[in-house]
Formats: sequence, C-alpha cells, structure tokens
Amino acid sequence: MTGTDKAPLEDVTVSSLTLRGFTRNGLWATGTDRLRVQGVTAEKNGRWGIAEQRSVRSVLSHNVLEANGDAGLFVSNTAGAEEDARDARMTVIRHNRMAGNRVGVTVRRLRNLTVSHNEAAGNCVAVFVVGDGSGPAADGLRVPHNHLYANNKHCAATPRLPFLQGTGIVLTGAEDTLVAHNRVESNRGTSPLSGGVVIRTGFVGAAHKRNAVRDNLVTGNGPADLADRDTATPHTFAGNTCTLSEPAGLC
Repeated sequence: MTGTDKAPLEDVTVSSLTLRGFTRNGLWATGTDRLRVQGVTAEKNGRWGIAEQRSVRSVLSHNVLEANGDAGLFVSNTAGAEEDARDARMTVIRHNRMAGNRVGVTVRRLRNLTVSHNEAAGNCVAVFVVGDGSGPAADGLRVPHNHLYANNKHCAATPRLPFLQGTGIVLTGAEDTLVAHNRVESNRGTSPLSGGVVIRTGFVGAAHKRNAVRDNLVTGNGPADLADRDTATPHTFAGNTCTLSEPAGLC
C-alpha cells in the first residue's frame, strides 16, 4: 500500500489474512491515513510481519505476529533514510500477540502513539522504542497495559545493535514517554539491553528527557527489573512493584 505525504492513501482496512513466508515483509504500508490492520496473522516473513512508515492515525489491532526475522510490528517515521521524528497523530497498536520474533514491536522516531494491551513472549525484545536522532524528538509515546513475559530468545548483534536477549521494554533516545500499568515478567539475559524495563542512552548519543515508568508489575527479570542506564538525565520511577533495580532504589 503506497501513498505520499501530499496524497496519502486514506481509509484502507486490511483484515482476516494470513501473510506467511515472504522474503521481506508480510504487509508494507507507506503514506497512509487511517489505515486499519486487524485480524491478520503475519508469520515467518524475512524481515517485518506488519510494517508502516510515513503514516498517521493508524490502528493495528488483534493481529498475530510470529517468527518474523526482525520485528513482528514495525512503525517508523521512515525506514529507508535518516529523518527527524514524525507525528503519528494518535496511531494505536493494541491487542496484538507477538511471539518468536527478533522484536515484538519496534517504534522508531515517532511522536503521539500508543502501544497498549498487547501480549509478547518468546521474542528477543518485546517492545523497542527508538528515538535516536535530532529534533523534534520521539515523544508523546504511551506504553500501558501490556503483558510481556519470557522474551528470552537470543538474537545476534548487528552493525547498529548489540546482541539482544531478555528485554521487556527498552527506550533509547526517547522523550516524554510513559510506561505504565504493564506486567513485565521473567525476561532475562546478558545483553546491554537485558532487563524488565530499560532506559538506555541512545546509540547515536541522543539524550533522554522526562520519561516516566509508573505503576508497573516488574518481576523475575534479569539482570534487573528496572534499569536506568542513561547517565545524563534523571527519569521518573514511581509506584512500581519490583525486586531489583539499576541503580538501587528505583523499586
């Protein structure tokens, strides 16, 4: 599905399909407005299960994403070039099930988007929020009410990322992102990104600001349930139920 910034493809619904075994992506959309993808199974595709860029007001819901080579769900400002964060205008990713992918859902350089009520297990990383870049930053993101457990698959390093394993939610280079009311359990590994909820300095040095991690149940994760590995800026951790944090005192 292809539109442009000036002439977006509007009001398209994709539903009740199985997309399996494609060399790259199961479903690819660019330049859309009010795209709805629901009830789709995307599995064993070479790169992304369901992916979109340059799109606004999307609803990606009640899909099953399994055993895709990279992300089960991938949403981005633009996948093929370096560009500042875009306003997704309240795009929603909800009630999806993600298993056995490299990453359950990747949100890359977007603003005003919600990832809620999803289930992820058996991935290397469940939810990856990437904000690295210049302004405007990736902000206004909400990650509430997800169940993310045992995402302990091992994925090899790439030129851009270390190896991945055992991560529930990771934020890199994001601002004003709220992580709240999630159950994040039994995600364990030895990657620099391993842990239940992890905030890390951006890979290109982008700063974090004003991120909040509140009222989550985060247990049995390793090396920590909560990890603030961003040394430049303090973030808010409040009301979480957990056992071990980096640094100590966040639980």
